[in-house]
Amino acid sequence: MTMISKGTLGICAGVAGALFIGYCIYFDQRRRSDPNFKKKLRERRRKTNKGGSGASGSVSWPNLKDQEAVQKFFLSQVQAGEELLAQGEIEAGVEHLSRAVAVCGQPQQLLQVLQQTLPPQVFQLLLHKLPAVGESILQAAGGNKVVEEDVE
Repeated sequence: MTMISKGTLGICAGVAGALFIGYCIYFDQRRRSDPNFKKKLRERRRKTNKGGSGASGSVSWPNLKDQEAVQKFFLSQVQAGEELLAQGEIEAGVEHLSRAVAVCGQPQQLLQVLQQTLPPQVFQLLLHKLPAVGESILQAAGGNKVVEEDVE
C-alpha cells in the first residue's frame, strides 16, 4: 500500500474546497434569482417579528397548577429564546427566556446559569424584562377571576 504524498493531499483538499465554494455561489445565485425570494424572506421576517417582539400580554400562559404544561411551556420558551438569540434577535430571545424564568420552579438557579452563559448586556436586558413578565403572568393567572367577578 502506497502513501499519498502531502502535495497530493493538499491538492485534493484545495479542489474539494473550491468545489464547495463554487456550489455555495451557485446555490446563492439560484436562490437570489428566484422571483419569490424577497417576498418569502419578508413574510418570514414578519412572522418572526410578530411572534417574537409581541407584547408579553398576548402569551398563552400555561395553567400553573399543571406541572406537565408548565414544563412543556418552560422548555419551549428556553428553546425559542436560544434559537432567537443565535439568530441575533436579542429582544425576542430575551422575551422568551424571561417567560421561562417566570414559570421556572427555581428561578435563582436558572438566572445563575443564564448569567454565566449570556453576554452581560443580554443578561441585563433579561433582568429588566422580568418585572413586566411577572406582572403579565399574574394578570393571566388572576385576570380570569377578576373577569368572572365582574360578570356576576
